Amino acid sequence: MKPPKHAPRGGVFLSHSSKDRAFVERLAAVLKSHGVKYWYSAAHIAGATQWHDEIGRALQRSEWFLLILTPNSVRSDWVKHELLYALNETRYKARIIPLLARSCKFSRLSWTLKEFQFLDFREDFHQGCRKLSKIWGKKLTNGAK
Repeated sequence: MKPPKHAPRGGVFLSHSSKDRAFVERLAAVLKSHGVKYWYSAAHIAGATQWHDEIGRALQRSEWFLLILTPNSVRSDWVKHELLYALNETRYKARIIPLLARSCKFSRLSWTLKEFQFLDFREDFHQGCRKLSKIWGKKLTNGAK
């Protein structure tokens, strides 16, 4: 499934395992430096809030869904819940992008993932950012040389 080519105005939801925070923070820094709105739990959930409600609101607001794939994320119940939500939302049609951050058995999350265009970040983070920017028709150059 090929995503539409336009920059995310409504924001990007970063679905990930908390154990992969370093990769997510690196990606978020690139997105932020290019004015792309993003949401991920560690950066946007304040202490003592109903975190599951915050995740739900972010999923409802976001326009794109980036699925960070690692061995940790394929074992995460919350990543699976987030992905199932995105798969069932019409507005995410062709706007779910799996990012392969580390080799893993991604079919554990959903058998449908093989139908999506994956972006491979395993060997070259900067090349992965460039490929993501092509999908959006936006140059992500800072930190993605």
